[in-house]
Amino acid sequence: MDKQIEKYGELIKSYVKENYKKVFREPAGVMQHKYIVPGSVYESLWDWDSWTTNIALRAVASSEDIGEYEKGCVLNFLDKTDAIGRIPILITPGGASPGYNEKINMNVHKPCLAQHALFVCEQNGDCEWLRDKFSSLVSFVDFYYDHCRHESGLYFWLNDVAIGIDNDPCVFYRPEKSSATIYLNCLMYKEIWAVSEIARLLGLEDVAAKYAERAEGLKLCIRESLWDERNGFFYSADLNLRPIDSDEKMHRGCPRNYSFLLQKIDVWSGFMAMWANIATPEQAERMVKENYLNERTFYSAGGVRSLSKAEKMYRVIKSGNPSCWTGPIWGIANYMTFVGLINYGYENEARELAEKTVLMFGRDIEKYGKMHEYYDPDTCDGVHNLGFQSWNLLAVNMYDYLLEK
Repeated sequence: MDKQIEKYGELIKSYVKENYKKVFREPAGVMQHKYIVPGSVYESLWDWDSWTTNIALRAVASSEDIGEYEKGCVLNFLDKTDAIGRIPILITPGGASPGYNEKINMNVHKPCLAQHALFVCEQNGDCEWLRDKFSSLVSFVDFYYDHCRHESGLYFWLNDVAIGIDNDPCVFYRPEKSSATIYLNCLMYKEIWAVSEIARLLGLEDVAAKYAERAEGLKLCIRESLWDERNGFFYSADLNLRPIDSDEKMHRGCPRNYSFLLQKIDVWSGFMAMWANIATPEQAERMVKENYLNERTFYSAGGVRSLSKAEKMYRVIKSGNPSCWTGPIWGIANYMTFVGLINYGYENEARELAEKTVLMFGRDIEKYGKMHEYYDPDTCDGVHNLGFQSWNLLAVNMYDYLLEK
C-alpha cells in the first residue's frame, strides 16, 4: 500500500475510534430510546444520516458498545409513525419535523429505515427487538406505495424539501409530485427488499413473498424505464405532463403514448443503479466506461462530482439550506458509487475511488482536526461546514476495503 494512503487511512481510523462515542445520545424528551446523531454537536436524529453513520461506526464498534443505540435510531422513528404510515425526516428531543397534517404534500423519512433496521438485525444476529414495531415499518413502506407511486410504477417526491440531495436539479424548484428520481427509486427498491428480508427473518413468509414480488417489479421498472441507451446512464423521470384529453381536437389524432419524460441531467445518483444491483452487467459496463471514467463529466481528483461538469447548472459554492449538490464531492456519493463498482467487479476503479476518498478526508483531518461537509472536486479542499461527520465516517470502511478486510 502507498505510504500516503496508509498514513491517512490510519489517521481516519484513529479519528473514528476516538470520536465515535461522542455521537451517542441517551433518551431525551420525545425520544424514549438511545440513538445516534450525525456529529458531536447535534441532538437531532436524522433519517439517512443515522443509517449511514451507523454503518461507518460498525467498522470500529462492537454490539456491546453500539447495539442499543442503533436499535434506538429505528425505534424512535417507528414510535412516530402516524395513522397512514408517515414518519418524520428528523426528530429532536422537543419533537418531530415536519409536523404532518391531513394534506399529503410534505416529504417523509427517506426510504432507508427498513434498510437500517435490517442492518441492525444482521449486526446483532437478532430481529426480535423489531417484531412489535414491524407493522409500523410495513405501513411506512405502504405509504410510499399508496401516495408516492406514479402510474408508470415509479416513485416520486411529494415536494422538493429535504430530499437529501438538497438542490438536485431534477427536483429543486420543480412542481410537487413531478419528480421520480433515480435516487429515490433505487432507495425504494432496496427498502422494499429489506422489508421482505425482515419479514422472512421474523417467520412471516406471506409478507416476505408479497414484498419480494413488489421489489422485483420495481427493479424491472427502473431498469427498463430510467435507462437511457443513447448515453449509457440511468436518469430521473419528469412526470409533469398534462392528462390526456380524448376530446381535445388538436391532440386526439395522436395522443401521447408515454407517461413521463427522461430528465437527461447527469447526476451522480445514476450510479446508485449499480449500488442497488439494478443495472445489468452490460449497463454497468457502459456506465463505468462512458460516464464514471469521463473527466468531462463525473471523474475528478476528489472522486465523483455530484453533478456533471458538463451541465449548465454545475457550480461549486459554499451554501447551506440547501447545501450545494451541483458539483462538489460528497462522501456519500463516493461511498455509494464505490459499493456499486465492487458489486459489478470493477475492483481497480473501486480501489482508486477509495484511495481518493481516504486522501481527501485524511488530509482534512490532518489540517483541521475535522472534516468538511463537501469538497472541491479539483483541489480536494473542504468547501463548507467544518466539523461535519455523518456519512464521511464511511471512509473508514473504504480504508478497510483497501486493507482487504
